[in-house]
Amino acid sequence: MNKTNIYKQKNISEFAQTKQYQKLLAKRHFFEAVFKYIGLTAIIFSILFLASLIINITLKSTGAFSATYVEMPIYLDKKIIKEDNQEYLKNFSYRQLLIHNIDLYFKEAKESRRAKLKILHFFSKDSYKDLQNYVLKNPDKIGQKVPIWLKASSKVDQFHKNNTKNLNILYKEILNRYFLPNNAIKKKLSFNLFTNGDSTDPEIAGIATSLLGSIFTIVIFLLLSFPLGVLLALYLEEFAPKNKFADFIEININNIAAIPSIIFGLLGLSIFINLLHIPRSSSLIGGLTLSLMVLPTIVIATRNSIKAVPANIKHAALGMGASNIQVALHHTLPLALPGILTGTILAVARALGETAPLIMIGMIAFIIDTPANFTDPTTVLPVQIYLWSNNPEIGFMEKTSATILLLLLFLVVFNSTAIWLRNKFTRKW
Repeated sequence: MNKTNIYKQKNISEFAQTKQYQKLLAKRHFFEAVFKYIGLTAIIFSILFLASLIINITLKSTGAFSATYVEMPIYLDKKIIKEDNQEYLKNFSYRQLLIHNIDLYFKEAKESRRAKLKILHFFSKDSYKDLQNYVLKNPDKIGQKVPIWLKASSKVDQFHKNNTKNLNILYKEILNRYFLPNNAIKKKLSFNLFTNGDSTDPEIAGIATSLLGSIFTIVIFLLLSFPLGVLLALYLEEFAPKNKFADFIEININNIAAIPSIIFGLLGLSIFINLLHIPRSSSLIGGLTLSLMVLPTIVIATRNSIKAVPANIKHAALGMGASNIQVALHHTLPLALPGILTGTILAVARALGETAPLIMIGMIAFIIDTPANFTDPTTVLPVQIYLWSNNPEIGFMEKTSATILLLLLFLVVFNSTAIWLRNKFTRKW
């Protein structure tokens, strides 16, 4: 050790004993502690906000899985139901039977035709199915008066669940006079949210159409974008010559990945609908449009995964006599597969939550029937949420919250799967 270093160490040790050094050290420790607590506070607030959001959505969505029913004595009059064979009973108008019993049971219905129609709307349209199911199961009861539980309308349902205090005066009188004193009203578990399509009546509306449409759309864009994205990335990374053209393609792929999603909707509208005349509002057009959007994401993720494979493995395979294609297919791709799958699943999660591009290609249409194939009109979960959130009926609020919760659950599952795949198959070199 030379004299210069000895003098430097001596000066440093002497300076460390001074009050000025102690003050600077204390100041640095203070700012480090402040920065640490600011970061910890930010994390705590983020968790609290996220927890409050999820709890709020969950509480609002609980009503979507129950429905209000009222028990009413129904006279299965043989003058109305004239036959008892199954074919006749399946096609019979049970609305007519309900109107007939409204005349018999409610005094208010005899006052005016308007009051009778209002009382009819006290019941849900699903109450016709309740009558049908009972009669089909009990044809021997025709000609008798039997108590049957009928589904109430959304307004009565929300009032009974205490979600609203506003209710038609006539409906309040009906509840107080006919059902509440006799304990003839209760909530029942209902899965109509998953079995029914969209409807203008909140108590009937469900997500069967949009859920199946989302699945069809994901299948289409995965079949298109996954193989195309992986092959494109493999070519660019392993086989493409390193020149200005390859650099141009790489730059544009990165730029396309940053384009707002609504632009892809306009692109799908102009190419797939106006030029190729693919059916509007179908899963096919939705899958093609989302393929354009997620393809750059898959390409970038695949290229990064391929780059992470050690060059020694490739050189060893080449040294053993393998061709470039054999190295790529037998060594590079299998080792890069965890990263490829992770990037693909994250792309699926992104596409599942997209709304803007699908609105541009007409998937905002009001669709009741579930799609039977990829060209049938349909919609998707995010668009269904958008449609219901704009509806003034309070009954749609719980359906919207339940759909949001389901969509969040799907996103959590997809992201958790991506993390699991990365941790399970990632190798340390």
